[in-house]
Amino acid sequence: MNMAARDRPGTADRAGLPESRGAGRPDARGGVDAMADSGRAGRRPSLFTRLSSQFGSRGLTRRGPEMTDAGRRELLMHGVSGTATVLGRRARRSEPGHEFWVRVQLADQHPYETRVRQRVGAADLDWMNPGGIIACRVDPGDHDRVVLYVPAPDEASRTNIAKILADGRRARATVLAAAPIAADYTGRNDPVLRLDLELRAWDEPTPWLVRVVQPVPLAAIELVDLGRRLDVAFFTVDHGESVAVDWAASRER
Repeated sequence: MNMAARDRPGTADRAGLPESRGAGRPDARGGVDAMADSGRAGRRPSLFTRLSSQFGSRGLTRRGPEMTDAGRRELLMHGVSGTATVLGRRARRSEPGHEFWVRVQLADQHPYETRVRQRVGAADLDWMNPGGIIACRVDPGDHDRVVLYVPAPDEASRTNIAKILADGRRARATVLAAAPIAADYTGRNDPVLRLDLELRAWDEPTPWLVRVVQPVPLAAIELVDLGRRLDVAFFTVDHGESVAVDWAASRER
């Protein structure tokens, strides 16, 4: 072996000798961290986040465990009465019951949206499809503590869409804005939209503005374009609580 070459710095690799262990190699922990950071940076948002962004929930948080039976009974007896528009629902995977996304309306307060985890009987579940309006009781100290229920016939609110269409007064509405709220992503149910409308009735002196959240038949989606005219029914001049769109009559125009 050439002893001079062995003694000169920088000649070990040329002489066929291995480099010292770890020299010139990236730190293993650093490499793992870098890969994890890269994975986190490139990870797509969850389906819940993407759908929330698309359909307007804006990241409603999921609450903790389901309310106990005792807590539900207490809230039904002492909670504030209100109505809830069902915006969406899904069966829970890990435990019985459903998760409902609802828009709650209390007297003399602005409506708000929240999620409710609750077990519901099969008969009542048929009334809790997206777009349905049901009754609720709300904890006055925590408006996210909500119990949903289908009211008895003698307790049913006048805001039932079928009742408004059957017995309400008639008006013409102009679409000012439309935004999707919820939909059955399997495509089997109608999407639910939030509609801002200007109403005019022959027996009211001035037009008024309303906001309604109702299911829209897929065949009538083109009717919610800005400026389109709709036939509606209503009971009284309000902010939309007693207004229902007559999609069949609107399509015949």
